[in-house]
Amino acid sequence: MSLPFPPSVSEALNNRFGDRYSTSQALREQHGRGESHHTPAIPDAVVFAQTTEEVAEIVRLCAAEGVPVIAFGAGTSLEGHLTAVRGGVSIDLSRMSNIARISAEDLDCTVEAGVTREQLNTHLRDMGLFFPIDPGANASIGGMASTRASGTNAVRYGTMRENVLGLTVVLPNGQIIHTGGRARKSSAGYDLTRLFVGSEGTLGIVTEVTLRLYGIPETISAALCSFESVEQAVAAAIQVVQLGIPVARMELMDRGLIKAVNAYSGLTLKIEDTLAFEFHGSPAGVQEQVEMVAAIVGENGGRDFEWANAAEERNRL
Repeated sequence: MSLPFPPSVSEALNNRFGDRYSTSQALREQHGRGESHHTPAIPDAVVFAQTTEEVAEIVRLCAAEGVPVIAFGAGTSLEGHLTAVRGGVSIDLSRMSNIARISAEDLDCTVEAGVTREQLNTHLRDMGLFFPIDPGANASIGGMASTRASGTNAVRYGTMRENVLGLTVVLPNGQIIHTGGRARKSSAGYDLTRLFVGSEGTLGIVTEVTLRLYGIPETISAALCSFESVEQAVAAAIQVVQLGIPVARMELMDRGLIKAVNAYSGLTLKIEDTLAFEFHGSPAGVQEQVEMVAAIVGENGGRDFEWANAAEERNRL
């Protein structure tokens, strides 16, 4: 149930942010849902923030009047995080899209919350670096930190929990704090960074993120393999992990998912339980990984093991 939206808050936000403050129905509806199946619930107003200080200012004003606030990034959430179930103000962080710092030597960077995953990787490409967390959408980095995003690369590179080194966060009272740091070895104090990563906006609004980066692999190979049953596919996946083979991606797709993928993307994949792999490393290392995985899936009833190195063939797989 929505709470009453105080006219004084609306007036104050309008006076402060001008055309970056809106109560239009269309914009509110856009900010009241992500890509989930949940019934949309729209906020009372939308504000486009451009700095951490502006986010703090909005939060302080809303906190004083008991008005809910919801952070909005790219709108790709699947779990209903953006639904304004009690109304309030949606703080859109998409204009906070500055890549503040990249340290290629230290393999880390600091970006504002509105920077998207694809934007960051495009910027990093010429430096021979990339950020590997791929949740399957061009999500904002702030949203990915808040939801502890993962993806098919998690088997090798981990999730956002392992790849966020530090945060700038606006607390519910409007206070700005900085957590973590760039040092790889530190055990001092509370691990506040891990507390905020995955808190889904309930503890504060992430406005800046320091991330761990990786070198772009010399060779990348992809593979698909089908099985007669999910049990066979799972057994093969477990054995790959137990043997310590450093696969970059490993994803199980059952028959129902294969049918959905074929229908949605116009593909002709076999309707069988399937494992998808991606391998990163040197040419010799990738070759060794592929051969070992091919042997394992063969022992577990895998069929039609298909792999490719060329970019076009990898993308097709």
